[in-house]
Amino acid sequence: MAQDYLDVLAEFVAETRWEDLHPTAIAAARDVALDTIGAILAGSRLSENANFAGLVATMSGPGRASVLGHGHRVQPVWATMVNATAGVSLEMDEGNRLGGGHPSIHVTPGAIAVGEDLGRSGGDVLASIIVGYEVISRIGAATTVKAEVHSHGTWGTIGTAAAAARLMGFDAAQTRTAMNLAMSMSPANTWTPCIEGATVRNLYPGRSGFQGIMAAHLSQCGYTAIADGPADLYRTFLGDGFDPDAVTDGLGTGGNLRIQQNYFKLHACCLYNHPVLDAVQDLLREEPFDAADVKSIAVTAPPIAGIMADPHPENMLAAKFSIPYAVAAAICYGRTDVTAFLPERLDNSEIRALAERVSLESDPEMNLRRYDYPAARVAVQLADGRLRRAEVTSQRGDFSNPAGREELLGKFDLLSRDSLGAGKVQQVVEMASRLDELQDIHALTSLVLGG
Repeated sequence: MAQDYLDVLAEFVAETRWEDLHPTAIAAARDVALDTIGAILAGSRLSENANFAGLVATMSGPGRASVLGHGHRVQPVWATMVNATAGVSLEMDEGNRLGGGHPSIHVTPGAIAVGEDLGRSGGDVLASIIVGYEVISRIGAATTVKAEVHSHGTWGTIGTAAAAARLMGFDAAQTRTAMNLAMSMSPANTWTPCIEGATVRNLYPGRSGFQGIMAAHLSQCGYTAIADGPADLYRTFLGDGFDPDAVTDGLGTGGNLRIQQNYFKLHACCLYNHPVLDAVQDLLREEPFDAADVKSIAVTAPPIAGIMADPHPENMLAAKFSIPYAVAAAICYGRTDVTAFLPERLDNSEIRALAERVSLESDPEMNLRRYDYPAARVAVQLADGRLRRAEVTSQRGDFSNPAGREELLGKFDLLSRDSLGAGKVQQVVEMASRLDELQDIHALTSLVLGG
């Protein structure tokens, strides 16, 4: 029987050797892992996530996997669920515009937890993150998602299963089974929780990681999978099309893996805000203005962003999915980090008034998977009659428009300092810089366990 795309993908996961991985891919994976740990630590401090960590500590049996920031060691499925949920809660987790949404938060927590459970090395965990990330991004890139579907979590399940399978020593055939099982266990979600700000949305990657690890174990129990899990979901239920050829096109282990083509978030909100906010900040740098100077702001964005038009979000999560709020906060508050979206900011009268003057238009040619067309346009009509315009194709922090190393380390410091303290922040940064040299992943996780 001829190989299909899933055979090729499973062989890539199971048979890629550490020696095959380009040093630039390994370096990228170290940076992605550090960034993801920072997002987890910051999110772990939210009250619902602290409560969840405490609940899991009572529900899980003893384990070797760390609940970051809380001092608990539990079973890998539970650690993954809590850590991935925390890591997405402040919208600071990295992503990939080529497909797959936010691959790291869907693969890194599970890879670390399974690696801890099995006593794997830092290099083993990094390799599993790299191959799992590749699976998520490629399945995502091959998919045309239905407009009402938010696939956050769905693509991630197969990537967590792939990472777990690699760490558990599965061959290609076993890996394929685990990945197919995972697709049939994937969460299915709409955009409604994001827009309403219902924090059940933050469980998407947590549920995904839990199910991905379970898929690997259930395959060992003898459960069977359908022949083509991704096509089953994305040609019917969740998508309007799925292209298997796109999954394997260009697949290899050279210096151009998807983890090297990611973006790091420099604004604490949904990606669809990022090109818009960059355009606003470009205008402010060129010639500063404040809210009182603004008559109106017209934003042009991809069609999906049309659902993110509420100028008065009711809570922190909803604010992160409101383009008018984010634009107004950037102008009035001068910042777009985590503090710009805290609950106490939402009732700021100046921000609310300016948000009402932000209108949203869509351009059907705009698509964040494209790099040959603008991702956002902004036109600011000033009260004195001047019209200021800017457009952005690649937002800051994207691999094609990278942020400086110091800025990324500054982001990690901001996200993790309250959990770790200044001295330990530097220890974690140093340890992460040589993650592939660690004989046991616990050498890193013991620094960020907390409690």
